[in-house]
Amino acid sequence: MQISSLVKLVVAAMAVSQLASCAVVAVGGVAATAAVMADRRSPGVQAIDKGIEWEASNALSKRFGDNAHINIASFNQKVLLTGEAKDADIKGEAGSYVKAMKNVRSVFNELVIGPNSSYTSRANDSYLESKIKTQMIFTEKLPSNSMVIVAEGSSVYLLGILTQGEAELAKQIASNTNGVKDVYVYFDIISEAEKTRLEKQGKAEQSQPDSPPKYQ
Repeated sequence: MQISSLVKLVVAAMAVSQLASCAVVAVGGVAATAAVMADRRSPGVQAIDKGIEWEASNALSKRFGDNAHINIASFNQKVLLTGEAKDADIKGEAGSYVKAMKNVRSVFNELVIGPNSSYTSRANDSYLESKIKTQMIFTEKLPSNSMVIVAEGSSVYLLGILTQGEAELAKQIASNTNGVKDVYVYFDIISEAEKTRLEKQGKAEQSQPDSPPKYQ
């Protein structure tokens, strides 16, 4: 790939990834509150997820250095590991470390054994994520803020808190996106009644950070 083409790819990915935030900013000072309300996780769980990602990313980076390229995504305390590991021992050790972390419910270790991915490959994955996120944002009745979308090696991984119908729609959108090879889903499925409860609760959910959704 020519350098100019690569630059265009990266710029496009960055531009598309900002669409959601730009749309929120446009409505004014309620942006942050709206983002929290749209997320079906409580604020407490959101904070826990951020902590898991930060701690795991730093610990694994220090432990393995250039022998692995590991991406951490945590949603509702379910953790996804993607990227590359030099050998099976590193892959297993990384998974075991995260599984033993406080507050982690489960771990999906999708690390591939092999050399670290190239900058071009990572830029392409970022662009792919952005395309899918954009489609999710503009799909009616699909709570895009209640999902995490990860692209790695043209495979797409989805985590989130969705109803069965929403989950099927999200998988369909990802599968139909040009450039996607495979789609893997790790959703927490909630009932329509639980969806209604979360929507009605709205801001009140923030005062109950330790009250998780009820899963089927």
